[in-house]
Amino acid sequence: MPFVLKQYSAIQGEKIQHFLINNTDLSGSQSQKLLSKNRVFDDQNNILKNGDTINCQTIQVAVFEGHSRGLKPIFETPDFAVFDKPSGVMVHPTRKTTEYCLLDEVRYFFGDEASLAHRIDAETSGLVLVAKNKQSSRQLKMMFEHRQYNKEYLALVKGQVLTDLTIEKPISKADSNIRMKMTCDSEAGKQSKTFIHPLKFNESNQTTMVKAIPVTGRQHQIRVHLDSVGHSIIGDPIYGVNESIANEYLCKTLSDEKRLKFTGANRLMLHAHKLSFSYKEVDYNITSKQEKTVFSKFFK
Repeated sequence: MPFVLKQYSAIQGEKIQHFLINNTDLSGSQSQKLLSKNRVFDDQNNILKNGDTINCQTIQVAVFEGHSRGLKPIFETPDFAVFDKPSGVMVHPTRKTTEYCLLDEVRYFFGDEASLAHRIDAETSGLVLVAKNKQSSRQLKMMFEHRQYNKEYLALVKGQVLTDLTIEKPISKADSNIRMKMTCDSEAGKQSKTFIHPLKFNESNQTTMVKAIPVTGRQHQIRVHLDSVGHSIIGDPIYGVNESIANEYLCKTLSDEKRLKFTGANRLMLHAHKLSFSYKEVDYNITSKQEKTVFSKFFK
């Protein structure tokens, strides 16, 4: 498990933030971060906050320690690296019980200062950019905030896409019982644009492989935009299906057989295929190696 509980003998009467800085191997910034994220506990597992006075025998701190399952970066410089993430792997741990995520590999290879420059959904496979140190982290995250990069995805969608599409619809949180679901129905949403280019049509199962280029970076943007024009992504358990299927998926009760029947695949057929950007006056164009593996079942 990535989170490990470390125990320290407490000094009663001392403020918790002073104790962490003076009696552990944590820096001041690390201590504040752990306290703000509710990862410091007394010996009764009560959460300790900044400013609390210690009144217990031991202090427990939940720290993230990465481990490897064999996923290695496909490209690397002194400042950053790129991983080609498989579908099903989360990029960050969502709770203390998360057994494995991409951040495990990042910290295993590059240490505690390394971080993800951006995120993709757990079920989306493909390229993820990683900063190796704090300085490159600031630069790369700013690059993503200012859209100073190009990302290209491949997706397998329902139906035949005949021509290039520019989908320019605002995206907002859906008025739905499905948590995380987004919609294009509200004009109050954030302006969003996606370019779609058809690549290959499979007449036997009526699916099209498309190239998707998001101009903006909204949550679930490619998924919700494609669904809004009647071409939901194969394997999507939230868009293009009824709410009962989406609820079963989110509650982790949707069987593989039922998902395959209603969505067409047991994973989201969306793949982060290319990533292009300039860093320190050098242009980088990185391509995933997973395309044939991801889509081979549908296009032989």
